Amino acid sequence: MRYHPLFALLFSFSLGTTAVRAEEAVGLEQAFPGLSFSLPVAVSPLPGSKDTVFVIEKGDPAPSPDADKKKKASAFFGGKVQMISGLGSAQVTKTQVFQLNPKDGKFDAAGECGFLGFAVHPKVEETKQVFVYYSLRIDGKLHQRVSRFKLSSLKPFVVDADSEQPLITQLDPAGNHNGGDMHFGPDGYLYISCGDGGAGGDAFDTAGYINKGFHAAVFRIDVDKKPGNPAPNPHPSVVTDGKGEAFYAVPADNPFLKATSHRGRPLEAGSVRTETWATGLRNAWRFSFDPKTGACFAGDVGQNLYEEIDVLVSGGDYGWHDVEGNHVFNQKDASGKKAAPGRAAPSAFIAPIHEYDRKLGNSVTGGVVYRGDRVPAIADSYVFADFASGRIFALRENAGKWVSQQVAKDNTISGFGYDPSNGDVLVASLAGQVKRIVKK
Repeated sequence: MRYHPLFALLFSFSLGTTAVRAEEAVGLEQAFPGLSFSLPVAVSPLPGSKDTVFVIEKGDPAPSPDADKKKKASAFFGGKVQMISGLGSAQVTKTQVFQLNPKDGKFDAAGECGFLGFAVHPKVEETKQVFVYYSLRIDGKLHQRVSRFKLSSLKPFVVDADSEQPLITQLDPAGNHNGGDMHFGPDGYLYISCGDGGAGGDAFDTAGYINKGFHAAVFRIDVDKKPGNPAPNPHPSVVTDGKGEAFYAVPADNPFLKATSHRGRPLEAGSVRTETWATGLRNAWRFSFDPKTGACFAGDVGQNLYEEIDVLVSGGDYGWHDVEGNHVFNQKDASGKKAAPGRAAPSAFIAPIHEYDRKLGNSVTGGVVYRGDRVPAIADSYVFADFASGRIFALRENAGKWVSQQVAKDNTISGFGYDPSNGDVLVASLAGQVKRIVKK
């Protein structure tokens, strides 16, 4: 993400994109007429439901009785979850079902921080569990956290705000590049995206490593601790109980479970973050699973020249900070001003399926694959956006080549989701609205 005077931006743009007038493609309309939201950053499903979704609100600056700007900037309302019910009916309602209130720190929603991810357990009727990703300060130091909460009630759906059990609490050296997306995959495991620690140019040198912490990757964990799945390796970020045991396990088929080297460097036994599923990502701001094929698509925010779309696979290394998109990255010139970088030579890194440059935008927001039938113009395409320019694109594979077409435009697009009642693509904007893509 990148900074904006009011909120956080995300990052970069590419080749192979065809711009068309939005009026020739699709339109946008209010998804839930009469309902508004406070800095919505994500739309998340209720597993098994055809009439309910959740909208996650990033977190607002708290009002202050005085004019002390510093005080205002450091105080935030906890992010909230709004449940939208009655989809497909004449009466759609919004109900707040959760608000963050950490007991061991101070919720922080400044810049790119805040309440960034929310996922309901796929067997929620049995487990009564949800999972969240958010930012907080502990003793004044910024952390990014993954926690489990329990429901106090299933019907009506209410999260018990006092039931928090942190799973991972990662010290964060900078306020940007926090990732924060989370989804249960088709395999029932929880996938979590984390950025490279922030600043710029991989300043903290995390992207090329799988043994430094929870950075620059998508991680895969077993929140149910199924038989045969091992415990994670020890790390200050991994929260443990009184017996020293973590509150989650690592899937036995995770790709780096037995890794002894990475990017040509040897690894000490027990040092690897075996939770790592796909690595070398600068800041995967929104990823999703294709509901038809299960393929995992991600928008990875670039540095200063290129944004990229990746198809993530188990064990994949996407090359940051050696490459930015399809191009060599010069860490000594993180601004990208000295000379146009050359295209990266074929390597062990997995190339993006698509990149775009600054002519189109500078902060990709990853999207979703549309498998509905109500909007033929985007059928079977990956729909994503650029936060800064507001352009919305449909990306399709044609004869082995991915081609992108601009289909619409909006403001500060922060996330995508689905309307489970009809398969429509939902678009969340920090401007306070959730819209749907419709046929013109």
